[in-house]
Amino acid sequence: MILSKIFGLNLPLEDPILIFTMILFIILFSPILLNKIRIPHLIGLIIAGVMIGPYGLNLMARDSSIVLFGTVGLLYIMFVAGLEIDLADFRKTLWKSIVFGAYTFIIPMVLGTVSGLYLLDFGWNTSILLASMFASNTLITYPIVSKLGITKNKAVTISIGGTLITTVLALLVLAVIVRMETGEISQTFWWGLSGSILAFVLFILFVFPIIGRWFFKRFDDNVSQYIFVLGMVFLGAFLAQVVGIEGIVGAFLAGLALNRLIPKTSPLMNRIEFVGNALFIPFFLIGVGMLINYRAFVSDWETIKVAIVMSVVATLSKFLAAWLTQKSFRYSADQRRLIFGLSNAQAASTLAAVLVGYNVIIGQDASGEPIRLLNDAVLNGTILMILVTCTIASFVTQKGAQNIARSEEVEEDEKPKNEFDERILIPLSNERNVEELINLSTTVKSKSKSSKLIALNVITSGHVNETAEKIANKIIDKAVVTASATDNQLTPLLRYDLNIVNGISNVVKEQKITDLIIGLHEKKGISDSFFGMLTEGILTKCNTTTMIYKPFQPLATIKRHVVVIPPNAEKEIGFFSWLVRVWNMGLNTGAKLVFYASEETTAFLKHMQEERAVEVEFNHFTDWDDFLVFSRYVQDDDNLLIVMSRRTHPSYHDAMVKIPSYLNKYFEQNSYILVFPMQLGVADYHLINMRNPSMMEPFMEHVEHLDDFRKMIGQFFKKK
Repeated sequence: MILSKIFGLNLPLEDPILIFTMILFIILFSPILLNKIRIPHLIGLIIAGVMIGPYGLNLMARDSSIVLFGTVGLLYIMFVAGLEIDLADFRKTLWKSIVFGAYTFIIPMVLGTVSGLYLLDFGWNTSILLASMFASNTLITYPIVSKLGITKNKAVTISIGGTLITTVLALLVLAVIVRMETGEISQTFWWGLSGSILAFVLFILFVFPIIGRWFFKRFDDNVSQYIFVLGMVFLGAFLAQVVGIEGIVGAFLAGLALNRLIPKTSPLMNRIEFVGNALFIPFFLIGVGMLINYRAFVSDWETIKVAIVMSVVATLSKFLAAWLTQKSFRYSADQRRLIFGLSNAQAASTLAAVLVGYNVIIGQDASGEPIRLLNDAVLNGTILMILVTCTIASFVTQKGAQNIARSEEVEEDEKPKNEFDERILIPLSNERNVEELINLSTTVKSKSKSSKLIALNVITSGHVNETAEKIANKIIDKAVVTASATDNQLTPLLRYDLNIVNGISNVVKEQKITDLIIGLHEKKGISDSFFGMLTEGILTKCNTTTMIYKPFQPLATIKRHVVVIPPNAEKEIGFFSWLVRVWNMGLNTGAKLVFYASEETTAFLKHMQEERAVEVEFNHFTDWDDFLVFSRYVQDDDNLLIVMSRRTHPSYHDAMVKIPSYLNKYFEQNSYILVFPMQLGVADYHLINMRNPSMMEPFMEHVEHLDDFRKMIGQFFKKK
């Protein structure tokens, strides 16, 4: 009323431009102001929603536009959680997720039912429905974890898995209780419910990836890909509602289904996270705040009593579940905080349950007023419980996540420093394969802050003119834009030299390049002349980990990386360097790594698998004279990765000379990568020799958690 008199505005506001402007400034300034007093920005957005909402200053109504954007934000949270989850770790910790899911469902159900019966004097059905609201939770605090870069922590992984389990179970309880109050529970009901849910889950997990792979193969437009992903999220949510469960479950499963098609290092992933965190998720939090009617908590003792009981029971039960999980798996206190913080926040499914229960009429009182399954006190108490649990969850999650992120930074800083930094050089001459080469580079690179990407275009002495310079600059600019879309900085380099080989080899020496990625045209094979140029030119002058890449299809659509390794590859000085790159491909794309190698080499690979889990398959192979057998093994949507060798080195085989012709004839419908490792004696690169294993430390620093692996490597070199 005061604001309307001062500014002459009719409240609530109806001008869409003014409403959207106000919300944008709230999203902008809430984190800035509240970070100074160490309040999580999520709480700031909820409080802002209270202030501007119909129960606050009444600046705006919670109309269909707020509900729409808020729904998108909620689905976004669940979708991104499914998208960012490490599937290899998820499978590895699945039973832990099941245990936590059982804790976080059973404990709230027991405490909630008892409190409903004996503290609030509700009936059995109302008490059980109330308890199911405590059991469910929403990953509201997930953006905090994502922002701090600890989404792959085991505590986060099992929290996400447990959330899915308990949310589905809670929503099933809701469906059963409502059915009991409004109709009869029959065998047909149970078969129909279980059958429809099973069909829904199988459809999402198996059909969505097929549709996604088909789309990404044929459409590379950035806008089209983003709209497609958003459409799949809403389709999954809609299908979930069709079978009778909440849409957030469908959004999460859509994230799992598209997980491997949207690499974590891809531009598309960057856009998904950016738009969600900047717009949709804040809209959802503001919308939650607009639901809160603080006046009800000072005018009705019954509402206050219900709200206190609900808030205490919900928080206590989730803490007990997190504490038991910590003790069961010997997690740290900060990991317990993460589990508790991620699972304590009540929002989406809780709101759905209370609204459904509120709308179920089970009779009439003496005055003819309807008796609801969940009354007004529970409805208002739920809103307060949402505010309390979200506030506690935000503070706890932020503390635990910051401590874990800080400890990881300390561990990184304590690692021994070295003079070799990771520098990846990408020579570019064809605009058509720029994006795929940059995508491969960002996929194989490490997360180290010292990692550097360099894009090179060489203009030879016989082609120096204004047109050549314009084409070169256009190619380099496209590479810079592609890298920036993945939040990676790329250094452009335009060089004038006698020929391309000299230009590349000179830059390798001048810039101390550790990795070289060379591209082939997607519709052409590797010609004898090109292979000869490599062998006699770049490969003899540049002792780097060199990858020659022919992209037949987008890297994100690859199902498996089939890696063929020659015998004695582990004896080469560059073995661990290229292996790290291949392992990063598996980690960042989620595609399965299928190795064909000797037993000696496989022993090293298995140790790597123990240290950093990816989906891996090991096969014994040593007969390179029978290389064409792979024409039967390599399937559609496979990427064939062949580890090569220069002549006279331990892992060289005479059959390698025929590899280019084999690729052109039998594997023209597949992407492939030829890998030439660093090898002793080539160009006297840094005078590396087998008697000094410490010289390999710079390349090993780019892999996480390999202390034991380094020890084994040191013992291996000593024995040799």
